[in-house]
Amino acid sequence: MAALQGKIAWVTGAGSGIGQAAAIALAGEGATVIITGRRKEPLEATAATIKQNGGKAVVKPGDLMKASVVSRIAADIDKRFGRLDILVNNAGLNVLERSWRQLDAKGVDTVVHGNLSSAFYCVTAVLPMMRRQKDGVLIHTSSFAGRWASPLSGAAYSAAKHGVVAMSHVLNMEECINGIRSCVVCPGEVATPILDKRPVPVSKEDRAKMVQSEDCGDLIRYIACLPPHVCINEVLISPTWNRGYVAALQMPHSGAGRK
Repeated sequence: MAALQGKIAWVTGAGSGIGQAAAIALAGEGATVIITGRRKEPLEATAATIKQNGGKAVVKPGDLMKASVVSRIAADIDKRFGRLDILVNNAGLNVLERSWRQLDAKGVDTVVHGNLSSAFYCVTAVLPMMRRQKDGVLIHTSSFAGRWASPLSGAAYSAAKHGVVAMSHVLNMEECINGIRSCVVCPGEVATPILDKRPVPVSKEDRAKMVQSEDCGDLIRYIACLPPHVCINEVLISPTWNRGYVAALQMPHSGAGRK
């Protein structure tokens, strides 16, 4: 029997990348998956893949940067299924104009609302269901930039993803007594469409060496399948060929301190 048979999962940002891979992996374990994103067409493609493999998927498009939209989708889930067992809080974005010399108020709002506010909206919308059933798993996609501030990702993205990490840990502090577990996943570079928003293009060769969406999807599946008495608080996942490490190794070493 599949580990998640009879479970209800809501995956945001499920039209591509990590969210899409997570939705497919959870459905493969028997979960009924509600998938959300801003564009309906990619969600329909994800749902078609799930159904072709014998899984169950429900498409619920919406802009998660709007609290009213999040509340509506959560209410629909509650009305139709009467429960929610898994939230994969994955929706996120970045902008090209991310350095301080380029960043403006509009960019700040886009990045902070797209990565942090939307995550908070989803959590606050589903907690009543999970508290009622005394069970639930929340899995949030942060980033290496959520642990180490990075000019590559930009100040706004780094700040928002640090906020996601803090959000997840405080959830465990308060909601452990309700049987609710929260895990924040902090990936290094993953070959997803968000790379197309990098100011410096990333080559196919470099993308092939990165963590792939399916790797993260399988990790999320594993976390969701753990027994109720186990909480994975935080996970760092990165490519073996870590471009940051490789760049540091290639830097010329100073002669200071040498004899």
